[in-house]
Amino acid sequence: MADTVLYEVSDGLATITLNRPEAMNALNIATKVALREAAESAVADTAVRAILLTAAGERAFCVGQDLKEHIGLLAQDRETGSGQTMSTVKEHYNPIVRALAGAAKPVVAAVNGVAAGAGFGFALTADYRVVADTASFNTSFAGVALTADSGISWTLPRVIGPSRAADLLLFPRSISAQDALELGIANRVVPAAELRAEAEKVARALAEGPTVAYAAIKEAVAYGLTHSLAETLEKEDELQTRAGQSEDHAIAVQAFVNKERPKYLGR
Repeated sequence: MADTVLYEVSDGLATITLNRPEAMNALNIATKVALREAAESAVADTAVRAILLTAAGERAFCVGQDLKEHIGLLAQDRETGSGQTMSTVKEHYNPIVRALAGAAKPVVAAVNGVAAGAGFGFALTADYRVVADTASFNTSFAGVALTADSGISWTLPRVIGPSRAADLLLFPRSISAQDALELGIANRVVPAAELRAEAEKVARALAEGPTVAYAAIKEAVAYGLTHSLAETLEKEDELQTRAGQSEDHAIAVQAFVNKERPKYLGR
């Protein structure tokens, strides 16, 4: 894995850190490959019970595609006629989004600065976003004559509604942390100096929680967004049966009766 992305697992928490602060954590090919590998590793590792996605530096979480590299790749495409440059959506962005959004474990994003383009999209794949008060969000795509990618055409309308999503996509502009909180893009806004500690606190609390239930909750919400009430009720029955048969449920009930704090096993 390239050093443009750092990956660490500690006490059930996988921390994935974008590590190109000098380039505002822009996504060149090496970074996209490393991020894809880190996300897929965290999802597949049964010892990982929660994922924290963050970034190095203070200026940016991720400004999206590395346009300096992108310009050179477009020039190569024109010379060769290969058209390979835009395959990055299929080869990199889509697998990253599928891994994080589909993870059967909670994903927390700690947004420390500008989150633009695919950076915004990746933040939206998280289940919970802790945002520095100095951070901002920008869809950016139309500003460089591109359409939405990194799942943002699916996630953003579900977070803020289709009308507001269309507004932000058609007229890209910077959205402050406070505006993001009011829109529902941010779940929690904290002083920048406290971001990492607060995000780790949230992520570790989730890692120590009933992760079987969390996985079922994620699945139920995603299912309900695209199915009828009748179908969703059937899905809730299926998922509740699964959660009810877990060791964590038995532990929780016993702890409640004994007036103790449960210690979940994640199974």
